[in-house]
Amino acid sequence: MTPELIAVLAVIAVAMAFDYTNGFHDAANAIATSISTRALTPRIALALAAVGNFVGAHFGAGVAKTVGDGLVTLPTGVESLGVVFAGVLGAIIWNLITWYFGLPSSSSHALFGGLVGATLFAADGIVQWGTIIEKVLIPMVLSPVVGLILGFLMMLAIMWLFRKGQPGKLSRGFRWAQTASAAAMSVGHGMQDAAKTMGIIVLALYTGGFQESKTHIPGWVFWTSAAMLAAGTYAGGWRIIRTLGRKIIDLGPAEGFAAETVASAVLYFNALVLKAPISTTHTITSAIMGVGATKRLSAVRWNVAGNIVIAWIITFPAAAAIACLAYLLVRPLF
Repeated sequence: MTPELIAVLAVIAVAMAFDYTNGFHDAANAIATSISTRALTPRIALALAAVGNFVGAHFGAGVAKTVGDGLVTLPTGVESLGVVFAGVLGAIIWNLITWYFGLPSSSSHALFGGLVGATLFAADGIVQWGTIIEKVLIPMVLSPVVGLILGFLMMLAIMWLFRKGQPGKLSRGFRWAQTASAAAMSVGHGMQDAAKTMGIIVLALYTGGFQESKTHIPGWVFWTSAAMLAAGTYAGGWRIIRTLGRKIIDLGPAEGFAAETVASAVLYFNALVLKAPISTTHTITSAIMGVGATKRLSAVRWNVAGNIVIAWIITFPAAAAIACLAYLLVRPLF
């Protein structure tokens, strides 16, 4: 095998590993609320999330193209594949750290931070800061704000519409409705997160000289990325599920339905219309906070929310720093 082929295969392998950690790290995004409200049993919820992620991956081409062609300009030849390898490795390590502490940080921003950190240390590597600001940093700030506001408004609307309903019947009804909202959230997660792995693989294929287009996504890339994300999702990620489902606020079926519906709508709009790679973690967590605030502000455990926000803020630079160290270690191999 040629050095280029070995390097490309190494990048694909580490991208698949990231995809798997993304699945079990972010499984909570789709199904934590459904589990906490007992709308779905844990294994059924995870299976639903896995299928939804698999389906959603096939609609994420726009996000994949943004990730693969626009965030960084890499040096030529095999060296560029070392940059990608180190960047993805930095994201994996940060995912594992935040998973261990049960913090729902963004796998997306860990990946972006890793790519930027490794690129900064590479000769002739260029970070496209304009695209980073437009496609990463601005959505990183706006998506939680939008999720918080829409979650609050959605829950107010539900409370007004069903103000005369019988609590027992409403609870049962919203448990059924949560099956649909959890499925929608899972598909949206697949659109966003599997697409980012696809973008990395396409970037590796292009820079390694195995395809001429920066944006073409081969069929096997869709299937492998979707399958690995689904497998990781089914593996669980219980530490983060407990944080999202129980520690921020005590959710009922109506609150869970509202949060999932808002988050999935935001994910769909960004993936299909704006083609922007936003964080599913930020979106669902902020929607949960917004929904909880309709009860009373003290109903939200803001100390837990504060720890999550801190994790959001430091994810990008932390993953970048880890990727820098990883690049210094792997550079002699590429």
